Amino acid sequence: MRARFILSEVGIGLRRNLTMTFAVVITVAISLSLLGIGLLSNAQVRVMKDYWYDKIEVSVYLCGSLSDSPSCSGGMVTPQQRLEIQNDLEELPVVETVYYESQSEAFERFQERFKDSAISQNVTADQLPESFRVKLKDPTQFAVVQSAFSGRPGVDVVQDQRSILEKFFRLLNVLRDGALAIGFASVLTAALLISNTLRIAAFNRRRETNVMKLVGASSFSIQLPFILEGMFSALLGWGFSVGLLSGLKYVIDERIAPLLTFTNFFSWSDVWLSSAYLLGTGLLVSALASVLTLRKYLKV
Repeated sequence: MRARFILSEVGIGLRRNLTMTFAVVITVAISLSLLGIGLLSNAQVRVMKDYWYDKIEVSVYLCGSLSDSPSCSGGMVTPQQRLEIQNDLEELPVVETVYYESQSEAFERFQERFKDSAISQNVTADQLPESFRVKLKDPTQFAVVQSAFSGRPGVDVVQDQRSILEKFFRLLNVLRDGALAIGFASVLTAALLISNTLRIAAFNRRRETNVMKLVGASSFSIQLPFILEGMFSALLGWGFSVGLLSGLKYVIDERIAPLLTFTNFFSWSDVWLSSAYLLGTGLLVSALASVLTLRKYLKV
């Protein structure tokens, strides 16, 4: 009986402030959607790092005809130096695989990459260096290879692809942090709107609450319908936000992923995990906003 009375009070409160309730639901939906996009951006950065770091290679370029580093002062790499470098690379514990790329193979790859550029007509195979492309068991262990082979006779330069990707991922991290900041700011806006809505509701129902005080109703019994109104509005907004995030995932899978095959995208499990976080955030923020507002404007 008590639960039925409380639910009826919640329904009456929502109907009385239908316009404000609708505004709260829409605001919460947008706020949680923005926060969800921030969370999915974080998941996307993680997925891209795992994908690309797994493919990162260290390139050990050997001395060629155009090399001018001090370690190449003796001229082009000799067959003996090449064999020793390869053997030493394969013996390193941090190395998974070693692939030798000859000048002709480097030239073919160069021509394929720049086939539509005028520069491809001005480069010959003997101008490109031989190299060893090294895949590490742990991409963060680049310093081991660098310290062992940089400056070694026959080695022109040791290049880590990870340093190139780090700049890209730093940019992605900035965008991710910006999305999260906007999301949290939007959630704060939703909390303020919930607070304002409950303040208006408490003012409109002040006579009812006074009667409840006189008949001995507890503070919790008087405040509970208002708290549930806020949480119900947050729950509806959360439902809309989950729909928007699911729609975003569908568009990525059906439209974007087939075009951008050079990377992976966040999974449905990331969507559901983010949705769980959003549910907890929405209910917690609405409950806190309700309690703090009612303590001030519904003195019991």
